[in-house]
Amino acid sequence: MDQVPGITAGSRRNEDIALDLMKFIAMTTGYGRTTSSGVGFQGTGAAAKPEEYAGHLLELYGKCLAAIQSGK
Repeated sequence: MDQVPGITAGSRRNEDIALDLMKFIAMTTGYGRTTSSGVGFQGTGAAAKPEEYAGHLLELYGKCLAAIQSGK
């Protein structure tokens, strides 16, 4: 079985952790959604276009990655 040297089982890259964190936040809060179809917390505002939604998600990913990297 081929394995990448230096990576042990169970270890994850910061980028993978940040991506999972971004997905969790986006799904549970509706962060940057193009429509607001629920009650409660709706994130930081709705995006008018899909491009804006993608921009919101990339910004959130950057924040998550910075938080993960500063914690180590």
